[in-house]
Amino acid sequence: MALLNEHFLKLKAGYLFPEIARRVRAFCEAHPDVAPRLIRCGIGDVTEPLPPAAIAAMHRAVDELAARETFHGYGPEQGYEWLRATIAEHDFRARGCEVADDEIFVSDGTKCDMGNILDIFGAKNKIAIPDPVYPVYVDTNVMAGHTGPANAAGAYAGLVYLPCRPANGFVPEPPKRHVDLIYLCSPNNPTGAVATREQLEAWVRYALEHRAVILFDAAYEAYIRDPALPHSIYEIPGARECAIEFRSFSKNGGFTGVRCAYAVVPKTVNGHTRAGVAHPLHPLWLRRMTTKFNGVSYITQRGAEALYTPEGKAQVRALIEHYMGNATVLREGLQKAGLRVFGGVNAPYLWVKTPRGLSSWDAFDKILREANVVVTPGAGFGARGEGYFRLSAFNSRANAEEVARRLQAMRW
Repeated sequence: MALLNEHFLKLKAGYLFPEIARRVRAFCEAHPDVAPRLIRCGIGDVTEPLPPAAIAAMHRAVDELAARETFHGYGPEQGYEWLRATIAEHDFRARGCEVADDEIFVSDGTKCDMGNILDIFGAKNKIAIPDPVYPVYVDTNVMAGHTGPANAAGAYAGLVYLPCRPANGFVPEPPKRHVDLIYLCSPNNPTGAVATREQLEAWVRYALEHRAVILFDAAYEAYIRDPALPHSIYEIPGARECAIEFRSFSKNGGFTGVRCAYAVVPKTVNGHTRAGVAHPLHPLWLRRMTTKFNGVSYITQRGAEALYTPEGKAQVRALIEHYMGNATVLREGLQKAGLRVFGGVNAPYLWVKTPRGLSSWDAFDKILREANVVVTPGAGFGARGEGYFRLSAFNSRANAEEVARRLQAMRW
């Protein structure tokens, strides 16, 4: 008989976003007259067209594939050298961060990378995960067999949960106990919080002391507008010895449907055998990529490269300003509705306290029913997300303004 990976059976219910889709679908089937006016602010998917620089570059790449002389077949699994060099120079060395071209690994998504990175780590690590946080971090560790079962609150045995709450600005502090792998997300999804330099310095000190590795998700770094806030963990001295950083073109270049991201694995970051022998992680990730991945398409990588041209940079800035303008509209509307709001300043997400003790799913249903707006219930991001909901600023300006109007009109 074919045996299952029984760790999948420990997963609680459905993955958050399919469950939201199921509830919305059921609501629309029961209220077909409402469906046309439904506005979705739940899943953080972009809405605006791709930057023209990327479109033009991808058209040129398609034309190249139409001629034998310029045709491209399989590319390097870790990404073309010209894109890796462009990323390293513009995203890191221009900011004073020491990152080599071949420490960049181009992929089809940060979500994929954050799950796949577990391939190079052992099963006995103590893993620290912020709560609330992007659910993929938890679920991929469950699938890999790194946890025990979940309790009634949905917390999995074996994981060390790092509380994120208003008192710490939704940025977790290093734990008093030892952990081996640390997930950090800044700007944070779902709370919109951004770690300060001092907070990241504390985490780097902790990781170096405990020989731990930080998995740093910086997918939303382009939305940081405060010049005092770090965009990369490599701005912190010592981070090259303890951190892997993940970034994406999905939210800055609108590549959610195109698929392109990258991970930075410094050659100076080590893991250890059970005997305590240090081994660099860079060659292990390279082997994993070249064995299990055939690379991102040539067309896509040319589009990503174009985002770094002067025209591309200006167009990316315009996209970010559009979405952050939406965040301002939504934030002001929520505050006028009398709700307590976090985020939406250096990140495209707003984290909202539910009123009158409503649960996060009750707030989801109430907003869907009364305002015909889809939000994301905070409980889907972890036990400490209960009592909150997330609102995404990825939308048209007209929709953002209409959502703000509808939320103010509700009876809270």
